[in-house]
Amino acid sequence: MGDERVKNEAMEIMGLVQLLPRLVVFDLDYTLWPFYCECRSKREMPKLYPQAKGILCALKDKGVGVAIASRSPTPDIANTFLEKLGIKSMFVAQEIFSSWTHKTDHFQRINRRTQIPYNEMLFFDDEDRNIDAVSKMGVTSILVGNGVNLGALRQGLSKFSQIVRLQKETNKDGKEFQKNQVHQKRRRNKSSTIFETVKDEDQTDHVSQFSPKLKLVLAKHITKQYLQTEGSQHSLWRSL
Repeated sequence: MGDERVKNEAMEIMGLVQLLPRLVVFDLDYTLWPFYCECRSKREMPKLYPQAKGILCALKDKGVGVAIASRSPTPDIANTFLEKLGIKSMFVAQEIFSSWTHKTDHFQRINRRTQIPYNEMLFFDDEDRNIDAVSKMGVTSILVGNGVNLGALRQGLSKFSQIVRLQKETNKDGKEFQKNQVHQKRRRNKSSTIFETVKDEDQTDHVSQFSPKLKLVLAKHITKQYLQTEGSQHSLWRSL
């Protein structure tokens, strides 16, 4: 399948999801290309996985940024290969350095450089330990078994869309809960104020004119202590 055809299919896949990441981050070795940089020579001509370039081009045309997070110990070779492949300029961030942090350092640098939140990123990598570490940062992360391809892209975009939608629903529910709590507190305060106003003997004549709903609210605010003190024959209680 040629690059243009892959690109078109990738565009179709992106058109099927409602929410797209702002940034897609790729590992290099065994994710974009099928080898380890440190095992190759700068003089060689590298090759990407068959569908990698078409996917990169589709993301760029769709306005989605792309970046690199690689723990390669030979960044000079990696950069040379990116230039030879003609894709180096496509990446808004290129963090290529050896690290024991399983790429959390890489993503912190990418975040500082791009100012894009972790939960708006999608990440592809071939190592479980990197996927686990970066996922804990809030990045939607996908493990690839044979390089990045259309299947991995579809899986990643679907997972990203589901996670973001769930986050929005959770935030909405949380805000709605807080709103209800405030509303209930205001109702309680208002009811208490009404009760304090009418509990005086001189105001009980007005209580009989209240609606059944308001009477119920007032009844709930007559405490056991008040009833025990005043007795069940209190005129306010009788009027309810």
